[in-house]
Amino acid sequence: MTDDDQLMIRIQAGDTTAFNELVERYQGPLIGFFFRNIRDRQLCEDLTQETLLRVFNQAWDYLPSGRFRGWIYRIARNLLVDSVRRQSHDALVHAFSRTHDGESDAISRLTANIAPPEELADQRELARIVDELLRTLPADQRLTFTMHHYSGLPLSEVAMAMDTSLPTCKSRLRLAREKLRQKLRERGLNLLESSASPEPESADSEVEEPAG
Repeated sequence: MTDDDQLMIRIQAGDTTAFNELVERYQGPLIGFFFRNIRDRQLCEDLTQETLLRVFNQAWDYLPSGRFRGWIYRIARNLLVDSVRRQSHDALVHAFSRTHDGESDAISRLTANIAPPEELADQRELARIVDELLRTLPADQRLTFTMHHYSGLPLSEVAMAMDTSLPTCKSRLRLAREKLRQKLRERGLNLLESSASPEPESADSEVEEPAG
């Protein structure tokens, strides 16, 4: 049983301190997730608060099975999509923030697929370029990429959050990576293909996403 599962059991038992611990653990990562997909900082904070409130209100719907992160990010993703629909335009654009925990680790993971760091001003320059290019991806590919690379979710949890199959999730991530690599090549950044860490293949047949 994971630490998150134990917190949820305590919340289900009426332990308010457990919810406070959960808020402390996930508030920053959730703000980071929303902030990488919409530009409005206040809206990011509102959506984070609403996500955590729904976790509290729906605590009894959660079965402790080691899949909490997929569950909470599914709530977050649905709130994000609903917010975009209410605004009647594509608000899924990215803004770069230096304030969120895990930013350095995420940038380092991205750097592993790019030319040697000395070819860039610094890792933040790489992050800025990738952030700019992310907004050109279809929403499903962008969300899959940001959840996996920035929020650190394994693909099984990303698939749960996106309410899709693991093969489809893998396909979306591969397409996102391929498009980003191509766009980086167009900017003169040579890629080290061999340094990329491929995802393990599923035994299921992979469902291909349209290349749009």
